[in-house]
Amino acid sequence: MTAIMPFASHEDGGWPRSVRALVLARAVNQLGAFAMSFLAVALVHVYGASLVTAGWVVALFGLATVPSRLAGGRMADRLGRRPTIVLGLLGCSVSLLVIAVSPGVGGAAAGAALLGLAFEIYEPPSQALLAEMVAPERRPQAFGLLGAALAAAGAGAGILAVLLGGVSLRLLFVADSVTCLAAAALILMWVHEPPTARPPTSHGNPWRDGRLLVMLGVGTGFAFAGNLSLTALPLTVAARGLDPAETGWLLAVAAVVTIAGQRFLRGAAARPFFLMAAGLAVVAAGFAVVAFADVIPLLCLGAATMALGQVFLLGPPYAVVAGLADDGSRAGYLAAYGTCWGIAQTLGPLASTRLLSIGVPVAWLTGAALCVLLAALVPFAGRAVTMAERRPARETVTA
Repeated sequence: MTAIMPFASHEDGGWPRSVRALVLARAVNQLGAFAMSFLAVALVHVYGASLVTAGWVVALFGLATVPSRLAGGRMADRLGRRPTIVLGLLGCSVSLLVIAVSPGVGGAAAGAALLGLAFEIYEPPSQALLAEMVAPERRPQAFGLLGAALAAAGAGAGILAVLLGGVSLRLLFVADSVTCLAAAALILMWVHEPPTARPPTSHGNPWRDGRLLVMLGVGTGFAFAGNLSLTALPLTVAARGLDPAETGWLLAVAAVVTIAGQRFLRGAAARPFFLMAAGLAVVAAGFAVVAFADVIPLLCLGAATMALGQVFLLGPPYAVVAGLADDGSRAGYLAAYGTCWGIAQTLGPLASTRLLSIGVPVAWLTGAALCVLLAALVPFAGRAVTMAERRPARETVTA
C-alpha cells in the first residue's frame, strides 16, 4: 500500500469512519482554498493596489488569524469541537464573498480582515478531533493523512484555479466560499465527537509549558518560510511574464508530490525532529530552484521540491504538540502552536513583497537561507523538548 491510497494504508484495516469523514470535509474545503494564494495578485491586478499595499492587506489578514486561532482553541475546549468547526467555516464563507463583491481595495481589505478573524477558528478543533480519534503512535500518520487528502484536493484546486482564474480572479473567492459551506454541511452530517473530545474541564496552560514554546519558535520559523513562498509564487509567475493563473499548475504538481511523500511518514513518531530538519533542507533546495526558474517546467520542479520538504513540516510537529497536552487542553495547545502560522501570515507577505521589489532571486534565496539555518537549529530544539518531557518523570520517581 502507498500513501496514494491513504484511507486504507494501515495494517489494522484503515481509519475510523469519523476520521475519514473529517478528512473528507477538510478536503472539500481545500478545493477552494487556492483563493488565498491569489489574494496578493488579485489586489494588484483586479483591485488596483500597489505591490506594497497588497503586502499590507495580506499582512492584515495574517494578523487577524492570530486571535482567530486562539479563539478557536478556547471555543473547542468549552463548546465542543464540532460546533466550533461549523461556525468557523460559515464565517469564512461570508468573508470570502465580501472580498469577491468588493468594488475596490478598501472593501477587499475589510473582507480580508474579516476572513482572518474567522480563518483559523476551525483549525484547532479539527486537529484536536483528529488526535483524539487515533492512538498516539498513529498521530503523525493521521496528520499526514490529512495532509495527503488536502494535497489531493489541492491537485484539483490547482486545475480549478487555472480555469476560474482565467475568467476572473474574483471567481476564486466565490468558489472558496462555496466549498466552506459544503464542508460545514459534511461536518454536520457525518462527523461525531468521541467522548474525550469535549472534556468537562481544561487542564494545562500552554503558554507556561516550555516544550510548547520551543515548538512554537521552530514552527514560526518554517511557517514564515512557507508563507513567504505562498505569497511570492504567483507574483513570481507574473514577474516571469506568465499568466498568474498558471500558478494553478504549480499547485497541482505540488499536491501530487505531497500525496506521494506521505509514505515517508511511517515510523515518524520515533524521529520527528530528524524529519523536520530533513524537510527544511529539501525546502531550501526548492527555493533555490524557483529563484532562477523562468519557465513553467522549472517552476514546477521548484514547487515539487518544496512540497516534498513540507511533508515533514506538518504531520510530525502537530503530532509532537498533540502529545504534550491532555484531553482537556489539547485544542488549546494546538491553537497556541498554530499561532506560528498567524505570525508568519502577518510578516511573510510584508517580507515577500519587499524582497520581490528588490528582485525575484533575492526573495527566494533569502527563504532558502532561512530554511538552512532552521534545519541546523531543529536538532537542538528536539533535545530541549525531549529533556523537558523526561524531567517530570524523574522527579515523580524520586518523590
